[in-house]
Amino acid sequence: MSDNRENPDFSKGAGQPQTASQLSSLTPGIPDEDFIRDKVPMTKEEVRVISISKLRLTESSVVYDIGSGTGSVAVEIARLSPSIEVYAVEIKEEAVSLIKRNGEKFCCQNLHVVNVLAPDGLEKLPPPTHAFIGGSKGRLQEIMTFLKEKNPRVRIVLTAVSLETVAEMQSLLEKFNVTDAELVQVSVSRTEKLGGYHLFKANNPVFIYSFTFPGEMR
Repeated sequence: MSDNRENPDFSKGAGQPQTASQLSSLTPGIPDEDFIRDKVPMTKEEVRVISISKLRLTESSVVYDIGSGTGSVAVEIARLSPSIEVYAVEIKEEAVSLIKRNGEKFCCQNLHVVNVLAPDGLEKLPPPTHAFIGGSKGRLQEIMTFLKEKNPRVRIVLTAVSLETVAEMQSLLEKFNVTDAELVQVSVSRTEKLGGYHLFKANNPVFIYSFTFPGEMR
């Protein structure tokens, strides 16, 4: 009796197994250099991976990526499953163009670009099950209030790099009733070659907040 585990079908690869580069990844973690970036800020790879894991996404999730920048987080989420709908919210025209180009590059048919300053203009979108906040333009409280009204049980992940945003977030968590609140601080260093040596170069530390509003759906 033949065992398919010992005799795999290599017909798709002309008699050879497909390499990793020929297959679509099932996990987030696209290399930063693969994104079209120009001069627009971007959430770095390791922070994206941790942030997306904290979202706890499910099939058919509806995700707002607020302050989307290059769209790196939105693209990573959209590639996880075609059943997930992602709305990349961004006000800067240059960034909007980059999100569209990155969405096309990675064939994200479920990625929708919304050119507004959140939370303005989001009323007509479907209620989010999850939201990632990478930038708020000083409107963090308004954004959180809107998301809670849109879905009283929305799951939110937010990244902060400044102490001012951290202080504001701590204050807001005392005002809002949330569950599963968690804060982690991520420091990533990468090696760079300098002459004949490889030295570590540190990126700025990032604070990652995650929490859920525990309200009842209307």
